[in-house]
Amino acid sequence: MTKRILTTFVMFGFLCAAVVTLSSCGKSEPAAEEETQTTTQGETETEEAAVEETPEEPAKEAEAEEAAEAEEEAEEVAEEPAAEEVTDAVEPEAGTPSTDLVPLPLELPQPMFQGTPADIKVPGGKLEKPRGKPRPDFLAPEGVKNVALNKPVSASDEFPIIGEIEMLTDGDKEAADGSYVDMGPFHQYMTIDLEDTYEIYAIVLWHFHKQPRAYYDVVVQVSNDPEFAEGVTTLFNNDHDNSIGLGAGDDYHYVETSEGKLIDAKGVEARYVRFHSNGNSSNDQNHYIEAEVYGKKPE
Repeated sequence: MTKRILTTFVMFGFLCAAVVTLSSCGKSEPAAEEETQTTTQGETETEEAAVEETPEEPAKEAEAEEAAEAEEEAEEVAEEPAAEEVTDAVEPEAGTPSTDLVPLPLELPQPMFQGTPADIKVPGGKLEKPRGKPRPDFLAPEGVKNVALNKPVSASDEFPIIGEIEMLTDGDKEAADGSYVDMGPFHQYMTIDLEDTYEIYAIVLWHFHKQPRAYYDVVVQVSNDPEFAEGVTTLFNNDHDNSIGLGAGDDYHYVETSEGKLIDAKGVEARYVRFHSNGNSSNDQNHYIEAEVYGKKPE
């Protein structure tokens, strides 16, 4: 009986131990979960606190520093002397007109013939080809006019065979009989005195346009010296072999037409204009109908 009691007691002890163990296990798991939740919540709170504790001031300070540096650079640039402006524009040459250009106020006489005969022979064979259409407008500064009209004329032969030397500037450009001057054979010249110095932009010369012909050794010069001994500018020269002693030229011979020969004078300043010639492709005579000089007073 004592042994049974002892056995019962031992079994009761194991049972109590088992109960205690089971109670401990049941309680330990929730504690672990609670501890985990507490830890996670603590970490989250720590991160939020860290985020909340991270100030936005450094970013704002950086932006402010950058703005201050940019402002200082702008002030330094403003204090520096302005650099000279670089331009590709070319300065106008002396004598170049600064005003707007307009068509030359040129009125042409009636044409007397059409076309260019193929049998015209000129020294050196340099004959200007006909355009086959009207000459385009020549542009010159506004206010330019024919300053040669009715101005005094002198000549190498003061007593021409036909006509009077003053007819060179009388305004009659027609090719009818009585409208031209016949200066005789060989080298001859006529000179216009503009009676003042002008900026000359164009010269138009009519020798004889009733019949197609080319005049030889045509040289056009300007100067402020009435003797043409100094300060001479040659504007046109088709004397290819220096026949008249003014220097060899490389301009082409041309056939006379009602348009006349227009010469670009490029604004040269001069008072006197001289025209040379030495016969023509039809005969040895030197004819002149009209000369116009388009210019204006220097500013």
